[in-house]
Amino acid sequence: MLRWTALAWSCLLVSEMYEFNSNGLYFLTSSSGVTYQTFCDMTTAGGGWTLVASVHENNLFGKCTVGDRWSSQQGDNPNLPEGDGSWSNKVTFGTAEAATSDDFKNPGYYDITAEDVSIWHVPNNSPVNQWNMAAILRYHTSRKFLTLHGGNLYNLFKSYPVKYKAGICNTDKGPVIPIEYDFGSDESVTKLYGPNTKTQFEPGFISFRVFNHEQAAMAICSGVKATGCHLEHFCVGGGGHFPEGEGRQCGDFTSFDWDGYATHAGWSASKEVTEAAMLIFYR
Repeated sequence: MLRWTALAWSCLLVSEMYEFNSNGLYFLTSSSGVTYQTFCDMTTAGGGWTLVASVHENNLFGKCTVGDRWSSQQGDNPNLPEGDGSWSNKVTFGTAEAATSDDFKNPGYYDITAEDVSIWHVPNNSPVNQWNMAAILRYHTSRKFLTLHGGNLYNLFKSYPVKYKAGICNTDKGPVIPIEYDFGSDESVTKLYGPNTKTQFEPGFISFRVFNHEQAAMAICSGVKATGCHLEHFCVGGGGHFPEGEGRQCGDFTSFDWDGYATHAGWSASKEVTEAAMLIFYR
């Protein structure tokens, strides 16, 4: 069921103003008067979570090609160190209903002032009414960390640019925040990624803006705190250049397929996480 709301700019406000408590598609209005459709999670940890973005890999074999909106659609190019720059610009794309089959970014990403994030990993092409039950991993933060970073990821990534050579591994990290699982565990998170990556992270966190050995930037390490420098195998989104491997890296799921597509061997991630969209919510 699709719901119209008047002058509500977040799902939290919808929940407070109208006392809606059902997950689903709602219309919100931005501070500049733009009306847009998104998904509201009204049940997790008290509800009021607004879907603002999704990261979806439509073609892992195409490295920084059309569709890689969170990294670069213009190839692996050292002259474009920020790639498309979607983490810190106001370009919007996709639709809420198709957020598990394409990348999605709505005005709430930069317009909503929030305190925390929630992340769902939902199998590709899942219908909206099945997202909650189909998710292979769901978690949220509760530290109100966004209040220290401008109230949203748009402002956070302004301070921590996702850009090649803007920092070095394990020195210039962005925020690292503990998570609370709504579905999943430290063990299940660890199993999502390749066996060789186990020495590269600690589960139970979400990390923002990290660099690998070659100073390539990645935006989000979901469910983990990066401790090593081979981050391209389990972190998503990035700047416009990944020097290692002569084109084998780059893209929204940078190098989840290093040892074969969805093989869950060596450095390659599992089929479950490779073929799932990462949905990003604010509250």
